Amino acid sequence: MSNSALSQSDLSKTIFPCPAKLNLFLQFIGQREDGYHLLQSYFQLLDFGDELEIEITQNPNSNSSSEINFTCNQSELESNSNLVIKAAKLLQEKQKIQLGANIHLIKNLPVGGGVGGGSSDCATALVALNHLWSIGLSIDELAQLGESLGADVPFFIRGRSAFVEGIGEIITPMEVKSAYFLVIQPNCTISTNEIFSNPLLTRNSKAITIRDLETLRLPFEGFNRMQNIVCESSPLVSDALKWLKSHNKNARMTGSGSSLFAVFDNQEEAGKIASLSDPSWLTFVARGIASSPLHAIVKDMIL
Repeated sequence: MSNSALSQSDLSKTIFPCPAKLNLFLQFIGQREDGYHLLQSYFQLLDFGDELEIEITQNPNSNSSSEINFTCNQSELESNSNLVIKAAKLLQEKQKIQLGANIHLIKNLPVGGGVGGGSSDCATALVALNHLWSIGLSIDELAQLGESLGADVPFFIRGRSAFVEGIGEIITPMEVKSAYFLVIQPNCTISTNEIFSNPLLTRNSKAITIRDLETLRLPFEGFNRMQNIVCESSPLVSDALKWLKSHNKNARMTGSGSSLFAVFDNQEEAGKIASLSDPSWLTFVARGIASSPLHAIVKDMIL
């Protein structure tokens, strides 16, 4: 169940993809003095996600209009604290851009589900506006700017499935076997801060190397060191995971939850299990991809 083809509707308005990600495994190997946890994970991009519709604005009288307007198909997300508007204003201020933009977020991903929706939306805003405003920052420069907005933002800016370390800034692009993912989110959200502050969270797991990834049998097998803590605190997540495991023994949680996923060889099998899921859950099936379609769209616009 992938997003429909994304295409340029006219010269000033374009739809840009904000792909989701899953943590095929997740562990913590330490904690910095500033409180940030040192993680190791494999971030798998999906061919499903949110979308940003962006229209560059210009005042016909003064040839400039720096106003940035932000809307969303979920009105409760229309806030100045949304990472999309924060990213747009930060880029505009840092680069002293006189143009503005109308930005509309089409939210398809669960909020607070651990699939990277907010970070992906933020990254897409930076990459797209960097092009539409003709700024010309490099990917490295955008990633450095994005890090100030969220630890996962640089990953989405670089746009490659990868082995991720540090606080999320050490990114080694890699590929794993192609697969389809059934993702479900029970009708609840999880407080990431509460999970990270839980004294039972394992923070000293043995570090693994890239060579060790082969023994994890990704994407079909893996683990998440947050999963037990979340399940103990949330019966809805626990019950949903038990249901998903009854259909796929290697089902697990992504990020800090509440979304869960199972991996399948083909779309038909994943879709069959999805059709049996609780109707109160947000459910989608997506294909794992090696690279984000975002950069391809920007490149096509340049060509």
